Amino acid sequence: MQSFYNKALAGLLGLVVASVLIGYACVRSTYVRLPLLPAADSSLPWHAEIMADSAVGGRSTARLIDDAATLSFEFTSVKAAAYPFVHAEVAFRDRAGKFTHVDLSRYSAVEFDVNCAPANTLAFGLVLFDDQVSVPGRFDTYRTPYTYFFCNKNGEHVELDLARLRTDQWWFDRYGLNLARQEHTLTRIAKLSFGSTFQSPYGVLSTVQVRNLTLTGRDMRYLALFAAFMVVAWPAYGLWFFRRHTRALLAEVKDKMRRDIPLVAYQQLSQDLHRDKEQSAILRFMATEYVNPELDVETTVNKLGIGRNKINEILKAELGFTFSTYLNKLRLTEAARLLGAKEDTSVAEIAYAVGYRNVSYFNKLFKEEYGCTPKTFRKLRDSAPESAGP
Repeated sequence: MQSFYNKALAGLLGLVVASVLIGYACVRSTYVRLPLLPAADSSLPWHAEIMADSAVGGRSTARLIDDAATLSFEFTSVKAAAYPFVHAEVAFRDRAGKFTHVDLSRYSAVEFDVNCAPANTLAFGLVLFDDQVSVPGRFDTYRTPYTYFFCNKNGEHVELDLARLRTDQWWFDRYGLNLARQEHTLTRIAKLSFGSTFQSPYGVLSTVQVRNLTLTGRDMRYLALFAAFMVVAWPAYGLWFFRRHTRALLAEVKDKMRRDIPLVAYQQLSQDLHRDKEQSAILRFMATEYVNPELDVETTVNKLGIGRNKINEILKAELGFTFSTYLNKLRLTEAARLLGAKEDTSVAEIAYAVGYRNVSYFNKLFKEEYGCTPKTFRKLRDSAPESAGP
């Protein structure tokens, strides 16, 4: 059994280590990141666009400085239009350079580093296709949920929740939609936008530099994979352990019974007819009286007239056991035979039949001897009828 337990322990430790490593890898894999800046690190093709209210009659101006390592632009916002605006946009394109929609539903947040001079309150938004009203390529029909962030010349690290972006009520009013329907999906995104607000300084040249633009999120499918691994691996180990443990226990019981056969007194006597008188008397007496619950070394001394020390010396020299150990060997070996031979006899009846008055004590000794309880022993014997009984 020790060999089996060593293998089982090694397997358990291996499974624990594998579970920890796979769990760690799966948890880490749930954190997904999509860098957009620097542009060379982006797996999505895009290009920068600058938009200002000058295109609709205003006088605000803007100029793109860099769209490779950073998204850098400068602008001057002028209060000439009703709603002055300047936008620098990350517009997604396909490999042919045509505008496209990208699925960003894996991502729940955006983060970036930003410097502004002078200090500024800017808007970050999405330009997304709405299935109800948007017309492909006509961005004035697209939905533009947004939020605000602050930046200054010392730099800020900004993290924004994409689920908390809000759409202006004029857009809902324009298309007759319910203003309470603020939720939006990220499956068809056309652009990311950085723009001025009504709190941006007017008539002043402002510069903005956005760095390390990255979309982040959690993909819980990896946790589902880990859960599937745990559901399969641990029960499989438990099933393996149960089957192999039963097999190993059965093998040990068989081996134990084979080794105990020579300990039955009447077999010892039949194998050796040249014992001296005292040896024969002790073995024959124990072979016939072991079922007596009153049998002990004092009873044997009184019955045979052989001293206690002499009895133990003979048994120790002949069998390697003391009187009480050999007596239990005889009783337990016979109990094992009866458990296999008499299926309708209860464990308690067998315990009494071989000389034990206390069934709990019998169960304890039997488990110490055979590594399992009498009931389990009987089941093992039933599962291997060819080994039934010594």
